[in-house]
Amino acid sequence: MSMERLRPAPAITTEGSHTRIRPNAMQTGLGLDSRAKPRRLGLALPEKYPFDAWRQLGRQINLIADSSVWWLGDWLVFGEESFPGRYKKAIEQTSLEYQTLRNYAWVARRIPISRRRDKLSFQHHAEVASLPPHEQDLWLDRAEQNNWPRNRLRSELRSARAGEAKQSLATASIVLKVPPEKERLWKTAAVSANQPIDEWITMALDSVAALSVHQLDE
Repeated sequence: MSMERLRPAPAITTEGSHTRIRPNAMQTGLGLDSRAKPRRLGLALPEKYPFDAWRQLGRQINLIADSSVWWLGDWLVFGEESFPGRYKKAIEQTSLEYQTLRNYAWVARRIPISRRRDKLSFQHHAEVASLPPHEQDLWLDRAEQNNWPRNRLRSELRSARAGEAKQSLATASIVLKVPPEKERLWKTAAVSANQPIDEWITMALDSVAALSVHQLDE
């Protein structure tokens, strides 16, 4: 993996005749207020810290926390591709959980920097990571435009999948009127084949249809 792949997407991109402006998380100022003193085990704040500054500090901390997940994912992807014989040993020497990193890296690999949404969390992206790229973009756009929290995006995805599954199970009904003797013959044949009558009829019709199509192609 080259360093080129890790460069942030430009803030202004042109798509056809449209110009799209998307601020990039790597350009949005992740530094904390200088009055806040972050430490390994805590955050020290001055005694008379203004409310607005405190509120903004929370936003910055949340942004850094979410960004750090992406950083870890991209970091592992780079290590896997650049140091295939050494990256696992390097990870073992840290306190990082390998499987957790693998999960981060999977999402990072599935959704490159150029298609990530600043306004959405890593968890939003994780919800759609298994989808094809065009579907990822579709659902990320919907979540961004409608300000969906992660759980709402998950719910919408589940509803869409349930609708697709229901549609795929839809069947057509055909009513056949046959003489009693044919009905008895078909039922006997179905019993001999150890099949329900409807499955036997479907199999028989499929066989005839396939033979007819084959003869037309010759």
